[in-house]
Amino acid sequence: MSPEQARATLRDADCLYSRDAVETAIDRLAERSAQVLKDRNPLVLGVMNGGVVLMGGLLTRWSFPMQVDYLHATRYRGGTRGGEQLHWLARPQTPIQGRTVVIVDDILDGGITLEGIQAFCEEQGAEKVYSVVLVEKANPERDPAITVDFAALEVPDRYVFGYGMDYEDYLRNAPGIFAVANQ
Repeated sequence: MSPEQARATLRDADCLYSRDAVETAIDRLAERSAQVLKDRNPLVLGVMNGGVVLMGGLLTRWSFPMQVDYLHATRYRGGTRGGEQLHWLARPQTPIQGRTVVIVDDILDGGITLEGIQAFCEEQGAEKVYSVVLVEKANPERDPAITVDFAALEVPDRYVFGYGMDYEDYLRNAPGIFAVANQ
């Protein structure tokens, strides 16, 4: 995709949530999740690259003690369809053993990536693992057993981008949440 194609994709896309609507949803998400996490001294793991925007938003809204680290695990590798295997680019450096871990990611779609990251944290001895995402997609193909603990918004079963979510490695910085046109 070229920058010109990215501009055209954004121009033609359907805006599902404006910047203001997303920020309000993140406010509510931070309040709900803080009630559960505030006394747990969590290790908060941001999933790169998609989770970076939500992670930043939550860190500025949460006022309880925590440690922060990141990981980079993907199935997409810049494409619009994920492969079967989770590809690790970076694992957390902070010890997970005995910790409450909070995974912060952009989207729950098929759930395979999130499920793999949760399994990794459990294998490393996490006491409890919570998942927080910006959007939960209404994906009829997702195993109903795969869920998240906290989601800010719901989106239809369309390809979405913005606020950390990409379209062919572009548009993570779109000022809202958009769905690709004609999908």
